[in-house]
Amino acid sequence: MSGQLTGRSPQDGKGIRVSFDAGVITVIEPVDYDGEYFIGPGLVDLQVNGYFGFDLNDHALTPERVGQLTRKLFEHGVTTYLPTLITASEQSLIAALTANAAAREADPLLARAIPGVHVEGPFISPHDGARGAHPKDQVRAPDLAEVERWQVASGDLVRIVTLSPHSNEAIELTRSLTAMGIHVALGHTEATPEQIHAAAEAGAVLSTHLGNGAPALLPRHPNFIWAQLADDRLTASFIADGHHLPADTLKSMLRVKGLGRALLVSDVAAPGGLEPGIYDQPIGGRVQLWPDGRLGTPGTPFLAGAALTLDYCVARVAGMAGLTLAEALALATTAPGRFLDGRGRLELGAVADLIVFGWQPGADRLDIRTTVSGGEVVWQH
Repeated sequence: MSGQLTGRSPQDGKGIRVSFDAGVITVIEPVDYDGEYFIGPGLVDLQVNGYFGFDLNDHALTPERVGQLTRKLFEHGVTTYLPTLITASEQSLIAALTANAAAREADPLLARAIPGVHVEGPFISPHDGARGAHPKDQVRAPDLAEVERWQVASGDLVRIVTLSPHSNEAIELTRSLTAMGIHVALGHTEATPEQIHAAAEAGAVLSTHLGNGAPALLPRHPNFIWAQLADDRLTASFIADGHHLPADTLKSMLRVKGLGRALLVSDVAAPGGLEPGIYDQPIGGRVQLWPDGRLGTPGTPFLAGAALTLDYCVARVAGMAGLTLAEALALATTAPGRFLDGRGRLELGAVADLIVFGWQPGADRLDIRTTVSGGEVVWQH
């Protein structure tokens, strides 16, 4: 598949033409362009629980619904993502992994868009607050044999496992998963700083939605948030939807980690993209979606997940943290792409996953006009 796109570079605003052939970028050249749209790499999301009513965790996932979800994400400029399965029975996890594997096998487009799956849990803290919306009765001790069964059932589809390193068994599992080529992320935890650092020493490389999935009250210091911020072996993912982290907190955390050790995830759930209202979910129960994209438990100040896709998070992080467009975009493309075989790059020889979009300072979201996956136009406004 060959073609060309013309627009402005996010780095300097100057016109560029990007040509691609056989699914890879072949030419990037300067051109005269006085239009308003930018060209960038497709967005890469390491954490998607569902969207537009398609729930990856409702225990009824089918390959067809995986395809429908993927095509809705194309509308938001997401060309690569990891379906994210949260704490559930082993039977449910294997069924969902099998559905994702079958979707990829049936459609080359889905195989490109879904390089793997993120399993968030079940080896997390069982305690309220740290556990978040994960069902307590399915939280269990680290079990390498179970992960091996996941991989056998899915054809080695698991790419990231989020766990809590609050035990020696979890540290040992971190070491084993790293040896298997699975990225270990730390999250939904109350681990001590010493355990955080031990997990990083054992091979953990990510912090899952740092600052969230945590008890409301913590010691000022030391605590597991400071420890993860301080450990340079850990790249932190952040939900920059304007609801999960206040602007001051997000800006400070990004400064501490540095843009080279940070990335954005949406953590978007099934109610995202639907009309504001009350929804009943298989996981998390009754939730309310507000017009501004906040997803919470009705009648409380508590969040119940995320409802905004990465195109919102990129625009909002630019405003909240005072970043340039290029800096904000990199947090949702090249930064997460490092954990998925170098996806999310606008470079010669890179996979032709591209977006054309509009953006102005202060915008609430990127205005996605065209999405290209592997050289194929999969969405056009």
